[in-house]
Amino acid sequence: MANEGQFFTQGDVVARENSTFMTRVYQWMCLGVLLTGIVASVIGTNDELVKTIIMNRPLFWVVIIAQFGLVMAISGLINRMSVMTATALFLLYSALTGVTFSVIFAIYTATSIQSAFFTTAIGFGGLTAFGYLTKKDLGPVGSFCMMGLFGMIGYSLLAMFFPTMMGGAAGLVYSLIGLLVFAGLTAYDTQKIKMIGRQSVSEEDKGRATIMGALTLYLDFINMFMMILRLTGDRRR
Repeated sequence: MANEGQFFTQGDVVARENSTFMTRVYQWMCLGVLLTGIVASVIGTNDELVKTIIMNRPLFWVVIIAQFGLVMAISGLINRMSVMTATALFLLYSALTGVTFSVIFAIYTATSIQSAFFTTAIGFGGLTAFGYLTKKDLGPVGSFCMMGLFGMIGYSLLAMFFPTMMGGAAGLVYSLIGLLVFAGLTAYDTQKIKMIGRQSVSEEDKGRATIMGALTLYLDFINMFMMILRLTGDRRR
């Protein structure tokens, strides 16, 4: 009986540690989303900043390239970074995303943006809760969604040279597929992050895993948001 009691006590400790880990992941993810929203709102609602940053095409592309470089650096070099460096890069990436996202204030109404955000928050909350609580292996879902994601990336690259590929019915289908892909990835990534948290031994490993997990869920959230906004947003006249 003593061994059985000890077993349950250890299980409770593991569950509590994992809960603490996931709470930190969500906290950093939410902080990233908040930072992105603040930066986007400040720039997007200021005509002078819009002219200086958004309308300056070379500068805007520099920001986009910097975003891509940062997310690649964090993803590829996370195990070589200190937790402080990884955190700083994550926050910098979130701020730069806010710069590029500021353009949506020139395209969509504020009401549409707010509605899309709250819809995304509710949907994301349900999906990540499912991924956290389910006992079913979501690996096949993740693999299928990753294939869909690569297909979307290839299609969007082609659309850069042929803009009409994102117009009309094609753009609608792209957004619907994107919404399904990132919905599936949200549940899968949550389950994967939960497992990584259990495998992390040292505090340094847990810290890096926390930031990587926050970045992963952050990307799922903002991409879901963009797909919902494209599907439901009212454009400015």
